[in-house]
Amino acid sequence: MASWDRKREFVALDLGTANVVAYLGGQGIIYNEPSTMAYDVHTNTVIAYGEQAYEMVGKTNEDIRMVVPLVDGVIADLDAAKDLIKIIFSRIKLSDILKNALVVLACPSGVTELERGALKQVVADMGAKNVLVEEEVKLSAIGAGINISIASGHLVVDIGGGTTDIAIISAGEIIISRSIKTAGNHFDEEIRKYIRAEYNVLIGIKTAEKIKVEIGALTKIDNGRTFRAFGRDVISGLPREVVISPDEVKNALLAPFSKITDLIVEVMENTPAELAGDIIRNGITICGGGALLRGIDTYFESIFQLKVTKAQDPLLTVIEGTKEYEKQIEKWLDVVELRDSREYNIK
Repeated sequence: MASWDRKREFVALDLGTANVVAYLGGQGIIYNEPSTMAYDVHTNTVIAYGEQAYEMVGKTNEDIRMVVPLVDGVIADLDAAKDLIKIIFSRIKLSDILKNALVVLACPSGVTELERGALKQVVADMGAKNVLVEEEVKLSAIGAGINISIASGHLVVDIGGGTTDIAIISAGEIIISRSIKTAGNHFDEEIRKYIRAEYNVLIGIKTAEKIKVEIGALTKIDNGRTFRAFGRDVISGLPREVVISPDEVKNALLAPFSKITDLIVEVMENTPAELAGDIIRNGITICGGGALLRGIDTYFESIFQLKVTKAQDPLLTVIEGTKEYEKQIEKWLDVVELRDSREYNIK
């Protein structure tokens, strides 16, 4: 007779370019920190990770190597990715429950089958017997409230840190998808380039990200708010302050967003006719950190003349999607338990 553990633990890990988020069934989010890691160059050991390592960016010496395991949606340093998974699981004391747990790893679409297998093996080596790997854009769609199980086309635009993934999803699967390395990190770099070109001032990547978060917008904002940025004058070499307006940030972001809109058009052009009709009715759903940019829904609506819906919590749509996975697994166990009780006349 089959034996099913109704107390099976559920663990989900969102391996993002910018952040890593871990979720434990029954408890909620138990880890949510930057993907950044710091290594001692001489011993190749991890000396900092997460928030602590992120605070060190741009401020270290030659004896420290800063690493981000996932860059532009692909694993740039597999060993660092393995180290990070091990650190997270040991820190939140998951090692003891992994044996009977179901672990879902959410990865960018650019991660290869070989890399997926390597990541699964890391978790398996820590004692997990049941490991699934899913694409982030699919889980994001679920987390944004889309019922992907029905035969109806939905266009999802997931703007993460390293990549923007665009997919048409219907009947539980991705019908067509495209990915572009134009996303949050690229937006930061474009802001840096703009300020250097306009003011001859070089700012750090963290400063560029703060500018994007605090005054970034894709539409005109008349609130008079500005951002005072500090950097190095490229001519004199001395520290210098510049004041940046939301309109300037918008100008810097329009070029990369035009690439995203071009890719959305390409996806639409390759969408089967019946699903294209669904897209007209259902509109576009945007998620990921990029969805937090002010006016992004208005921007897309003006271009495509379609309804645009932003996920309620864009940064956590992947984890919200894995929660639905947990519910589906519980239903599956209910069916199996009922089948076994009938087969063995259990009352």
